[in-house]
Amino acid sequence: MDDRKLHIFLDSLLPLFKAGVAYTIPLALVSFALGLLLAVVTALMRLSSWRIPQLIARFYVWVIRGTPLLVQLFIIFYGLPSAGIVLDPFIAAVIGFTLSVGAYSSEVVRAAILSIHKGQWEAAFSVGMTRVQALRRIILPQAARVSVPPLSNSFISLVKDTSLAASITYVEMFRTAQQITATTYEPLLLYCEAALFYLLFCSVLSVLQNMLERRFDRYSAR
Repeated sequence: MDDRKLHIFLDSLLPLFKAGVAYTIPLALVSFALGLLLAVVTALMRLSSWRIPQLIARFYVWVIRGTPLLVQLFIIFYGLPSAGIVLDPFIAAVIGFTLSVGAYSSEVVRAAILSIHKGQWEAAFSVGMTRVQALRRIILPQAARVSVPPLSNSFISLVKDTSLAASITYVEMFRTAQQITATTYEPLLLYCEAALFYLLFCSVLSVLQNMLERRFDRYSAR
């Protein structure tokens, strides 16, 4: 690496790191939190004995899982203005990522709930709990522990997927790399540098995931 490239690399470290901490991670956190709430609601709708909620949830999951996330972001940010709905890039990105997380994670939550032995329901009913109380106090806490590994993987994937927000002008880490590239004309260097930061963030999250899983394993039956 020559002196010019080394200078560009070093000068880009702080802007990329700041963009990751100030924009990429917050976008992922907000989208995942909202998406997880949507996932729980969708999973409960799928498990409902009522036909209409089941059909609505299935249709939502079918549409989101069957279309590319990039296309969804373009529809939300570039398509909705033609219908008179103009959204800030951050809001558009949050909506897009929330819908995606909600659809994919709802299957994780649904599977986790179904994995809880029916005896847990029967035990809750035997002490006078209603179905809602049993779900809130007994079933969901156990399902949450089962869901930790796949949901953690979903969050790590989401951190990487936030790079797609650059396509709708949201200045996160990848968009910052594009802007620096436009002035330095070093795309390979800057994009590799951005990739290293994504790798760093995801590695840290993987370590935290392992710690969280070990903590939950303490309460698992052996």
